[in-house]
Amino acid sequence: MTVTCDSLLGPTHPYRRLAQIYDVSQIAVEFESLYSKIGAQAIPVDRGVRSLVVQFLEDYSDRQMERALAENIAVKWYCGFELGEATPDHTYFCKLRKRLGTKSIAKLFASVRDAFESKGLISDVFQFVDATAIITKNALWDERDRAIADGLEKLDNRSIQDYAADKDARTGCKGKKKFWFGYKRHVNVDMSSGMVTKVAVTPANIPDGKAVKSVLRRGGMVFADKAYSEGSAQRAMRAKGCHSGAIKKRNRKDKNRDLDKWLTGARMPYEGVFSKCQRRARYRGRAKVQLQAFMEAIAHNLKRAMQIILRQQLVMEAIG
Repeated sequence: MTVTCDSLLGPTHPYRRLAQIYDVSQIAVEFESLYSKIGAQAIPVDRGVRSLVVQFLEDYSDRQMERALAENIAVKWYCGFELGEATPDHTYFCKLRKRLGTKSIAKLFASVRDAFESKGLISDVFQFVDATAIITKNALWDERDRAIADGLEKLDNRSIQDYAADKDARTGCKGKKKFWFGYKRHVNVDMSSGMVTKVAVTPANIPDGKAVKSVLRRGGMVFADKAYSEGSAQRAMRAKGCHSGAIKKRNRKDKNRDLDKWLTGARMPYEGVFSKCQRRARYRGRAKVQLQAFMEAIAHNLKRAMQIILRQQLVMEAIG
C-alpha cells in the first residue's frame, strides 16, 4: 500500500473542509500568465496561492511557512505536495507575492467573496463599516532627530516621507491621545455572516468618513460609529443608495439616544472582526499592506464559511 498525504489526513480535517468550500484552482489558473513558459519549470501557481492562503490562515512568517510545508502533512496535502517531494524555501513566498502583486490578490479576495455570495452566505441587507490602525513603526525618534538636524521644527505628515523607511505611511490619531505611524484598514462586514466583503488600506491620516466610499456596497443599511454620521460619509452612503445607521454625535439636535443605543448593540459583535487582523504591517508600502489586508480578509472569510457550513450540517443532521 502506497502511503500518501491523502491517506494520512483524517476525513474531517479542517483543510479537507477548506478544499471543499472553495477551490483555489478556479482563480489560480488566471495567474499562470504571470509566469514565462520558457526556462526552468516553476512551482505550479495554484500550489503557491494555496501556500499563501495557509500562511495567512495560520499567521506564519515566511520561514515558518517553509517549515510547515516541509514537515506538516496537512499543509503538504492542501498545498498539493506529496511525501518526499521537495518544497520551496522561505525566499519563494516573497518572490511569489511580488509576482502576483496586489491586483491579483484583490481578484483572489473577490473570487472567495463571490463564491460565498453565490452560496447565499453573504447578503447586502446590513453592512457594518469601520476602520482600525495598522502600525508600521512604534517610534520615530531617529527620524525626528534627523529632521530637526536638517532645520525642521518638527517631524509631521508633510515631511515624514523624506525620513521614514516606509514612504507611504503617515501618522494617524484616534481621539486626542492615541497616535500611531502607519495605515488604516477600512472594512465592510456583511452582518448576516460576519464576512468581510470589502477592505481598503489608506495612510493613517485619512479620516474614516472620507475613506468609507471605497468600501461601501450598493444598497442596504450601513451600521457605523460617529465618524460616519456627517459630511463625506453621508454623501457616499446616499450615492450608493444606502440607508445610514451611523450613530449621531452628541451635539446633534436630531440625536435619538435610544436608537443610538440599539445601533451600538447591533454593531458590537462585528467589531470582533478586527481582533482577527494583525495590528502590525508585515510589509512596507501601501500596495503591500493592502495585499496583507486582502489576505487577512480571505483567511477570515474562509474560517467563517467553515464555521457556518459546519453549523448548517449539524442542524440538518439533527433535523434528519
